Amino acid sequence: MARKIYNGEKNNKERTMNKLIQGVGTVLENSGYTALTIANIARAAGVDRKLVTLYFGSVENLIETYIKRKDYWISLEQDTVKIEQNLTTDEIRGLLEGMLLNQMENFSENTEMQKAILWEISEHSDIMSHVAQSREKLSSQLFPIADTQLKGKDVDLRAITSVLVAGIYYLVLHSKATESTFCEIDLKSQEGMGRIREAIKKILKLTL
Repeated sequence: MARKIYNGEKNNKERTMNKLIQGVGTVLENSGYTALTIANIARAAGVDRKLVTLYFGSVENLIETYIKRKDYWISLEQDTVKIEQNLTTDEIRGLLEGMLLNQMENFSENTEMQKAILWEISEHSDIMSHVAQSREKLSSQLFPIADTQLKGKDVDLRAITSVLVAGIYYLVLHSKATESTFCEIDLKSQEGMGRIREAIKKILKLTL
């Protein structure tokens, strides 16, 4: 008779860790960042709260793990092939345009990250500070290459990209939280968000 293998939470570390990570998302989506306590996360995951510290060291490490997995810019940096060093200006523009448009789509569909960004800009948090620092890894790949192509031109691509990224965050949050238009654009409509996408393309074309 074959020996029965017990596969409960305590004997299946990977499964339990994934449950806890998903538990962070459940709490964040349903109750917001202020409810991200060890008790609430463990309850949402359906596991013993002691396993949070056993597998992640602290609830803060668990929350940071979740957010880094969900953050568009961090996942892009982790998944992407190293950016080629000899990109042309047109290729840099195309790459940046694709990143920004994908960011807008990703953020529009990701309720948990919308609440995480609200947390990031609402109060100081070591967790979100670490997340912000991790995002910068992609910048360290792209911008030095752009510097070579834009040498001698009066173009601050870092500042322009900052405005576009921040604008995308704000406009998406505005579209989710209010019923009003923004500069007479209905951001809840496909036509309205399409206008924003076209504006991003035009800004980059005028810049690069």
